[in-house]
Amino acid sequence: MRVLETVEGPEDLKKLTDQQLTDLATEIRDVLVETVTRTGGHLGPNLGMVEITLAMHRVFDSPRDRLVFDIGHQAYVHKLVTGRAKDFGTLRQQGGLSGYPSQAESEHDIVENCHASTALSYADGLAKAYRLRGEDRHVVAVIGDGALTGGMAWEALNNIAAAKDLNLVIIVNDNGRSYSPTVGGLATHLTSLRTNPRYEKILDLIKKNLGRTPYVGPPMYEVLHGVKKGLKDMLAPQGMFEDLGLKYVGPVDGHDRQALEDALRNAKSFGGPVIVHAVTKKGFGYPPAEQDEEDNLHQVRPANKPRGWTDVFSDELVKIGHRRPDVVAITAAMLHPTGLAPFADEFPGRTFDVGIAEQHAVTSAAGLALGGLHPVVALYSTFVNRAFDQVMMDVALHKCGVTFVIDRAGVTGDDGPTHNGVYDMSLLQLVPGLRLAAPRDGKRVQELLNEAIDVDDAPTALRFAKGEVFADIEQIDRVGSVDVLRRSGRDVLLVGIGAMAATAMDVAQRLEAHGFGVTVVDPRWVKPVAPELVELAADFKLVVTIEDNGRAGGCGAMIAQALRDGGVRTPFRDFGVPQVFLEHAKRAAVLQEIGLTGQEVAREITEQLTQHVDAALGEPDRAGGRKA
Repeated sequence: MRVLETVEGPEDLKKLTDQQLTDLATEIRDVLVETVTRTGGHLGPNLGMVEITLAMHRVFDSPRDRLVFDIGHQAYVHKLVTGRAKDFGTLRQQGGLSGYPSQAESEHDIVENCHASTALSYADGLAKAYRLRGEDRHVVAVIGDGALTGGMAWEALNNIAAAKDLNLVIIVNDNGRSYSPTVGGLATHLTSLRTNPRYEKILDLIKKNLGRTPYVGPPMYEVLHGVKKGLKDMLAPQGMFEDLGLKYVGPVDGHDRQALEDALRNAKSFGGPVIVHAVTKKGFGYPPAEQDEEDNLHQVRPANKPRGWTDVFSDELVKIGHRRPDVVAITAAMLHPTGLAPFADEFPGRTFDVGIAEQHAVTSAAGLALGGLHPVVALYSTFVNRAFDQVMMDVALHKCGVTFVIDRAGVTGDDGPTHNGVYDMSLLQLVPGLRLAAPRDGKRVQELLNEAIDVDDAPTALRFAKGEVFADIEQIDRVGSVDVLRRSGRDVLLVGIGAMAATAMDVAQRLEAHGFGVTVVDPRWVKPVAPELVELAADFKLVVTIEDNGRAGGCGAMIAQALRDGGVRTPFRDFGVPQVFLEHAKRAAVLQEIGLTGQEVAREITEQLTQHVDAALGEPDRAGGRKA
């Protein structure tokens, strides 16, 4: 029997021998590799978290003591040792385990944090709550994968340091990486700590030798101990934590479980906030991950990845970069995932990786624009939420020519509720002056990106889906800026937004089979609403919009408002994502569940049109005929 099969909860870990724990670490890495290479997910970060997780659960008492992971994708090992090993094969599958902590799965998960730099704030609040309630409980926050570069983490540290009696232990999982190597001044400091262990050795040497000298030795050691801070600043800059007023332990080898346990026990007994600095290697124990220079197999990549939306954007931006020397690129620690790596290779001096700091990225872009450049800020849709204030007040208010490229927009699926990109169009509709484009295919990504970058007196945004790019859908006509994709009559005007234009074409075919005349259009630019679209709508019996954004405040809502403002009385129906948190599943399965498929949309439109026809003919009288 494998050791892992005997572990049903954290208490079982405390009964294991050193050899069993060593064997368990090996078994866990084998399970991680076998499962994640099949299901997809975050492999590299979890391979580096094995010993830290085992040590945490042996020193602390979960769930009484609370463990919070930042970012939550580091919690796979935690799942394996908290009773979920038997279900681990369902990771990120519909109905199976989430790729992040989940309250619904286990009492050992209290926060479902999947956006970086939040754990310290959660931990601060939890520890204060337990203190006020008089409960003797510890809170442990694990922060790593670049999350300490986020401004929110430092806001939390500033407050934690002022609370001297919190039972709070912060483990800095320092692997020098986020998706890619972590950048910035903080990363440089932590690198110095990792590579310069002389400080502790020098102090130990002084104490050992002076302690042997009677009378003079101990007093002299105390004097020398007084220059401890100077030694720290000279040899290893952990002083930056202690300058905040936080007790610092480390650096500790993050793959030496016994050393980690010793450090954590010391931290637990301190009686106040303590930082334990653990140095780890992302992908540790699995050579393909250790040797992967791009991101240590942060996420498992398909062997034969088809050409995706991101690839189209990436290639086109390089072409634009050669033509436009004023174009610069900004990423928030996601150079490769957002497709900016080729641009960085061609124009390293014009590419800025700001770390996990979306708010700073956007306001820095405003500064670049005010300085005469045209920044392209590439973000995942789910992270646009974090920088909304900066888009509104720092970019749009100043009419800065900044282009936001919003990747992974719409229903993304496997990563669950925190990563679906179903809010960006609703949020950006609120921004005065911003122009928003939603390309339906790869050709339109190229076309609209160029149009967006040509706008230098207002912000623009381009949003596209995750995964394989759709086949090009050519227009048969263009009315103003609106593409007409199909025209067979004037019963229904179908407005397909972005990637949902393909769904609109499917709906049209189904409606035509029932004898309805349909025209399908793609607005291309969904903000502002094109006046030509309003004019077209007046000629139809029903206008329908389809988008993979939330219905509340989305494109459908804005088009409906434009029709009202234009005096158009045509009945209107909008299809989009309901205002609920969508569970993890493949995109197709999620769309099926929420009724955003060609078949379901066509069925509902057919019912509405049929009811409209019945009402126009009049209701049946008692004799079975129709009233005039």
